[in-house]
Amino acid sequence: MMNRIWPLLILAAVLCAGITGRIEEVGSGMMNGAAQAVTLSLQLLGGMALWSGLLEVARQSGLTRKLAQGVRPILSRFLTGIGEKGMQAVSMNLIANLLGMGNAATPFGLQAMQRMRSSPKEGENTRLCRSRARFVVLNTASVQIIPTTVLFLRQAAGSKNPAGILPGVWVTTLFSLCTACLALWLIQKGRKG
Repeated sequence: MMNRIWPLLILAAVLCAGITGRIEEVGSGMMNGAAQAVTLSLQLLGGMALWSGLLEVARQSGLTRKLAQGVRPILSRFLTGIGEKGMQAVSMNLIANLLGMGNAATPFGLQAMQRMRSSPKEGENTRLCRSRARFVVLNTASVQIIPTTVLFLRQAAGSKNPAGILPGVWVTTLFSLCTACLALWLIQKGRKG
């Protein structure tokens, strides 16, 4: 769908620029935007490499296993039918999201979904389906304590207080998680009845 929308938007912008006689401004804006995108990508690369490296060190040191054991009592009521490795992937996904590293969270999320897909016992499909739906909600709500990417973006844009948004981020992500969990509960309750 987006593959069709973006070209239409670009074509509409070029047509409007041609009609209004501002085609040169569109061309220079495109070139400036491309240069700024490359500069911003390079600025973000260092921070992303740092946090991704720390997450990998945590995985290899066994910290993820310990974290999975720590969050298991909380998550076991929310996500049922997941094995140890699945819980490790879930915990790493949550940690990456808490640190605002959505890109680093994606591989762990995919790994967790694959672990939830294979069910050794018959009759667990319903629970695993619910667990997958709950995990998707939890992952999509992306509760963040430190929105790393946004902080790097604000710093790169010259913000004097990049961390000034933290209270708003905390309230917003908590509210989005509660709203998503309520919506999921209502949907699952509606399917039962």
